[in-house]
Amino acid sequence: MSEKDTETKISAARTRLIIEKPFLGALVLRLPLVAADSKWCRTTATDARKFYYNADYIEALDLEQTQFVLAHEALHCALSHFARRDHRDKQRWDVACDYAINPLLLNDSLKPPPDYLYEQSYEGMTAEEIYPFIKENPMEQTMDDHLYDDQENEGGESRGQSPTDGRPEQQQDQGGAGEGERRQQSQGGGEGAKQPPPLSASERDALSVQWQQRLAGAAQQAMQAGKLGGAMARMVDFLLQPQLPWRMLLARYVTSVARDDYSYSRPSSRRGDPAVFPSLRSAQLDVTVALDVSGSVSEREMGEFLSEIDAIKGQMRARVTLHACDAVLAKDGPWVFEPWEEFAMPRRFQGGGGTSFKPVFDWADVQDRAPDLLVYFTDAQGEFPSQPPNYPVIWLVKGKAPVPWGQRVQLN
Repeated sequence: MSEKDTETKISAARTRLIIEKPFLGALVLRLPLVAADSKWCRTTATDARKFYYNADYIEALDLEQTQFVLAHEALHCALSHFARRDHRDKQRWDVACDYAINPLLLNDSLKPPPDYLYEQSYEGMTAEEIYPFIKENPMEQTMDDHLYDDQENEGGESRGQSPTDGRPEQQQDQGGAGEGERRQQSQGGGEGAKQPPPLSASERDALSVQWQQRLAGAAQQAMQAGKLGGAMARMVDFLLQPQLPWRMLLARYVTSVARDDYSYSRPSSRRGDPAVFPSLRSAQLDVTVALDVSGSVSEREMGEFLSEIDAIKGQMRARVTLHACDAVLAKDGPWVFEPWEEFAMPRRFQGGGGTSFKPVFDWADVQDRAPDLLVYFTDAQGEFPSQPPNYPVIWLVKGKAPVPWGQRVQLN
């Protein structure tokens, strides 16, 4: 197959995506097509700016498989995988990203190429959630190359600049490189385009914002056309939610229920001033904290959560009652901590069974006084009470499961 035939094949696959899968097609359209040197590009690759391909690899695929690899690279970009690795191991992170993307494409009826990564148990999970399950030095190999960073560059600063660095967004959207530049890259003396350097931190930040805007625009167009599948729609909704650090959100909600108020009680007559001025009075806050110990939340994560509660408790003068619960309350609980006491993890909990949230709320119902706030740390996969209580509830959720009522704060 000639170079022109390969380009025609990729263009045809992209056109079919635009017509049949407008959400994916709109994202793929943002990546200029570049024939790469086969010495470094074994299949396909992206640097979050362009779609690089090995012509021999594309030749071996049929048209439907070509659609899959185009959409695969576009989703890496749209999901900002290039900006979310932080200090995770690159090889494990790249494998986790492929495991997160491929189920979405399979559920959208796209045909995968050979040697793609898929694990049914990872369906519906983000790359961050999959990453802990990937072993060190994994045997799995991604179906493509992720060029936006390198293992030695943990901090994120690249050793070079992107070929498109400094070019306006409009030029990048219209194809990134001009026709002459693309022709020079694809020919390259018969070797194709050279491997681009990893992104700098500033480039990653700018591209992350651009791809989030593209993701929102593509989703809106697809929904208007009635062609955005359920799994894709849930993924888009999750990614476009306002993402604030969970500690900031938790502190905000705890502060909102703190019972600081002004008192107009008459001061002592010895002051000699007949006027009554308001003065700030602070009442103690009673907070109930529940830990889901059904086995899905790690001790390390619970420890981080309890440390944050301890910091907030000291600021808010909060008295905290701690419960541990899977399907039943822990037998040796609850544990009560006064505002001046350190809030710490009790001895190892007996847990690991099924999950029901009802026991904690049943306990609160029979107390003399309802809590000012109940905070539940969980994956939200269990049996909820049918009706919400008459006090505020915050669900600090690890994972993507919804809650029927209360305020949901995303942990990861």
